[in-house]
Amino acid sequence: MKRNRLKRRSSLGRDAEQLIRLATGLASSGSIAEDRYWDGQLVEAIDHLLEEQDENALNAALDQLASDAHGYESLADFIEFRTEFRSTLDAKHDVLLVGAPILAWSHFRIPATTIPPAILANLRAHLAAHVFASGAKLALADFLFSPDQLPHGYCASATFAATLGQAALADTNLHIESKNLPETAHFLSDTRYLLAAVAVPKGQPFFSWQEENGSRDEALAHWRSQGGASLVPLLPGCATEVVLPEAYFAASRQADRESRPYAIQASAAFLSAELETPVANLRAVIAPFHDRELEEYRIGFSRRDEDGIVHGVVWPLLGVEDESADIPGQIETVLRACGVGEVIYLDHRFPLEFCDDCGAPMYPSAEGETIHAEMPEGRGEEMPRHLH
Repeated sequence: MKRNRLKRRSSLGRDAEQLIRLATGLASSGSIAEDRYWDGQLVEAIDHLLEEQDENALNAALDQLASDAHGYESLADFIEFRTEFRSTLDAKHDVLLVGAPILAWSHFRIPATTIPPAILANLRAHLAAHVFASGAKLALADFLFSPDQLPHGYCASATFAATLGQAALADTNLHIESKNLPETAHFLSDTRYLLAAVAVPKGQPFFSWQEENGSRDEALAHWRSQGGASLVPLLPGCATEVVLPEAYFAASRQADRESRPYAIQASAAFLSAELETPVANLRAVIAPFHDRELEEYRIGFSRRDEDGIVHGVVWPLLGVEDESADIPGQIETVLRACGVGEVIYLDHRFPLEFCDDCGAPMYPSAEGETIHAEMPEGRGEEMPRHLH
């Protein structure tokens, strides 16, 4: 998930001011010895706010540090760390909230669904064998979450981590009441999340690649071939690709990064089938879209011999990306690899426009205009929207 650095209007309270002081102190620290002091103070302050469910103080401090990259990253790192890492649930164990994202696309609705016990048992076995360190205790939530259904905010995420962590200490799974979860929108390509908590003796590794002779690449290869196969029955009619399970926030950000090229690949395959035309007959127009600054790139798809836009994809900027990054080059590389026959880049400053009627993004055309994406009559009547 992208770290949002847009400032909100709010007055700073004492707790937020304290976080800012500690984060800027850590960011300007000159030694590991000094780091340890700031680290301890930040842990104490953040743990208190998470326990008090004071989401406003956490966000206010982050907002105030939006223009200080080093201070912001120092504070964000620690807030995420104390949200997903539980060290006080048990005197002998550390517990970590883990996300295992799955990228999916389909002509049909992508399920967010309860995971049957047999599939859950297979997923546990593959995670224990290939992803987590030997001897780790494990709990899985028995639901495949859409982004809309994940815990909202740091405090809710910390509460969920503690609940799932207690199940991990008992080496059992956690049942999720799906009736309490919000509905999720219909998208052509989207992400689903398998959530886990892993408990290990204090100071011991969480993941297999932290152990001697362990390898992240090897863990991912095994998870893709075996864990991915176990997930197929949960996502009928979907093309899928799994992302390496990691600590919750790191996994979410990696899913955000990998979902961008995946959305383009899904769109090319979808349009080729829906329009009954080779991918080489498609045209893609890339353009930057700005609010106060560059926010995202949008890609408008059409047939090469026709005007108009039949479909669009949004490629948001993530992390420290800005106008200096060669995002258009990355997008073009993905489009060419998909076999798209014509790629046009418009070096214009387009406003961040959306349709007044339906709220959909407006996409660039080869004529240099922003227009609504519309499938030809009789095609894609129930066409899903772009990536979540």
